[in-house]
Amino acid sequence: MNTEKDFSPLTPNIVRALNDKLYEKRKVAALEIEKLVREFVAQNNSAQIRHVIQILATEFALSQHPHSRKGGLIGLAACSIALGKDSGLYLKELIDPVLTCFNDSDSRLRYYACEALYNIVKVARGAVLPHFNVLFDGLSKLAADPDPNVKSGSELLDRLLKDIVTESNKFDLVAFVPLLRERIYSNNQYARQFIISWIHVLESVPDINLLDYLPEILDGLFQILGDSSKEIRRMCEVVLGEFLKEIKKNPSSVKFAEMANILVIHCQVSDESKSTNDLIQLTSMTWMREFIQLAGRVVLPYSSGILTAVLPCLSYDDRKKSTKEAASACNHSLMKLVTPEDDEDDEESQTKTSPPSDETPSKKEGDLNDSLNESQESVGFSNISFFTPASSDRSAVTLDLDGIVQVLDRHLHDSSTGMMTRIAVLKWLYHLYIKTPRKMFKHTDSLFPMLLKTLSDESDEVILKDLEVLAEIASSPAGQTDVSGSCDNTESKTELHIPGGVRDGQPVVVGSKVTDLSPSTPSMNSYFYKFMINLLRRFSLERKLLEMRGAFIIRQLCLLLHAENIFHSMADILLKEEDLKFASTMVQTLNTILLTSAELFQLRNQLKDLRTQESCALFCCLYRSWCHNPVATVSLCFLTQNYRHAYDLIQKFGDLEVTVDFLMEVDKLVQLIESPIFTYLRLQLLDVEHNPYLIKALYGLLMLLPQSQAFQLLSHRLSCVPNPELMRTIENPKAPVKDKRLAQPHIDYSELLQHFDRVQSKHLEVRHQRARRSEHPDRKL
Repeated sequence: MNTEKDFSPLTPNIVRALNDKLYEKRKVAALEIEKLVREFVAQNNSAQIRHVIQILATEFALSQHPHSRKGGLIGLAACSIALGKDSGLYLKELIDPVLTCFNDSDSRLRYYACEALYNIVKVARGAVLPHFNVLFDGLSKLAADPDPNVKSGSELLDRLLKDIVTESNKFDLVAFVPLLRERIYSNNQYARQFIISWIHVLESVPDINLLDYLPEILDGLFQILGDSSKEIRRMCEVVLGEFLKEIKKNPSSVKFAEMANILVIHCQVSDESKSTNDLIQLTSMTWMREFIQLAGRVVLPYSSGILTAVLPCLSYDDRKKSTKEAASACNHSLMKLVTPEDDEDDEESQTKTSPPSDETPSKKEGDLNDSLNESQESVGFSNISFFTPASSDRSAVTLDLDGIVQVLDRHLHDSSTGMMTRIAVLKWLYHLYIKTPRKMFKHTDSLFPMLLKTLSDESDEVILKDLEVLAEIASSPAGQTDVSGSCDNTESKTELHIPGGVRDGQPVVVGSKVTDLSPSTPSMNSYFYKFMINLLRRFSLERKLLEMRGAFIIRQLCLLLHAENIFHSMADILLKEEDLKFASTMVQTLNTILLTSAELFQLRNQLKDLRTQESCALFCCLYRSWCHNPVATVSLCFLTQNYRHAYDLIQKFGDLEVTVDFLMEVDKLVQLIESPIFTYLRLQLLDVEHNPYLIKALYGLLMLLPQSQAFQLLSHRLSCVPNPELMRTIENPKAPVKDKRLAQPHIDYSELLQHFDRVQSKHLEVRHQRARRSEHPDRKL
């Protein structure tokens, strides 16, 4: 530096000392500067004061010579001390050159700059607040300084600045938030620690309402929550906890919608850095739970995004138990927000919640929702979903039903979806069909195939929930008025055919909106018959499903729907089934369920005494399909106490092909006769005079059986019949047999026997064709 240059009012001795390499000499010069400035203050000579500050800044603090810069810094600090409370008038000139030195490559000089700024701020106190942003920006850089001395000095300055902000009521939060939002995304741990500490301080000041600006920084806070430093994570948890407490105290002033998307994103964190991401997910899920409970129906327009975040968490194991519990609470709370009001049309709800208006609702919101839905479909299931608000008006809350159904459908289609998530999805569908049936039936055709496919799930609980949804669809009155013609869709070519015309006096109308299978049972909508058709079709295509879960599915359906409807419709459909082997197997399954399941107790009692026209019609309907399986037909006759008809059927068994499978079915029937179901039948053996055909039918079964355990069992039972000589009375014309079934006017037993013959002829023909094919595999028949 040119020492001969005129630096007045600074004396040559002061200039020389400021440029000296020794700190003590620079300190002496600073004391002289302080004395000089005090004189100018006493004289109220602001021009000279500014001139001194300008010289110290431009000629020293911003000099190329390191010792001159150090001298300039201590000189500026001396000016501030001399100015005292008047330093606020010159803060910009004092602060700017010092902050420039924060970027110096010399760590000692950065330390002196920090020391100088500390003295300036200490004197000015609250007057520095208008310059807070530049101070904060400089401090945020020093917080990450590699030199420990510089970092220590910056911490002292930081504490001083925090004290000033805490005790002041003039802090400009609006101007500060943009800088905070920018700095909060720093990846440096020290910078993050610095940011978190300041947020904590500002949040604790009563006069500073940082909650209003929380949407600006919440995402950054969750980013910091994933830091590798345990200390930083702990600090961030404390800050987020304080914010959440304040949200609970003042929910009316919280901008829930503006923060909801942030929570959705962080609830769906990736598997990288698993330990930290678990904390982010748990915290964001906890916030989501509180948001739903505090905001209520306000969050309904964003429910599809919430479900996208929440549903996968329901399948977590005990390692993420807390997150799973928070997600379960979110799911439960959100589900409770859906009410029958959400089933009203938009126009209806608007007339109830708002006065008439000349303008129609803006199309922009609808267009936005459509575009967002399309974008969600295009990006696929793995991408993060966002809230798509359907309305910004809190008084007119609209349920995002289309979005919810899309999310639920995607989870059902995704093979990686966990069991508890699938159960939750099905619970949601059931809840929506209960609360919003009219709107939900618009989605039924798209949901129906996947609901049927879900019946093949490995979990019994999933299947049970799926059946509840299907049963609700099949029985809901809303399905009678909102049924499209898509029942016969692209899969209709392989569906079982619905028999038309009249069946036992009961009309079965194909394609009608309502198919009443029996006047004695509650009417089902058209989806009921569609369900039965597709269920049997699925059993036909997946024999393992029929074998492993068929009985379970049908029993549950009998509990959820009316058992008579289930059996009546299935029998009606099987009557026209072209795959006779499947028809026989299905009849055998249904017959076993009918005879053994507790769920069918009422139906068995209805069939046991054919006293009404409806019960007779049901018997005839079952009988016609039961003819696909001769042994099942006999057991049905035993159940309905049609013993003479059972005897007539057994007489025809001699014309049938007796196979091992056939004998095994007879064996099972003998076992059933010994079960509690047929207790009444065994007791009727005591009345030989009025039940001779029962005894003859049982003897007929005995003659069919080889010398086996079942043969011994039935033979022993028949040996217990009292006074066998009474059986001969049936040949005595003077003692006519009284069979109460012969007087039943509603049943034509001769026609039923003819039907049995026709069905068995078809089965025989099919077996012969198979045999010919096996003998001549290359020959077309």
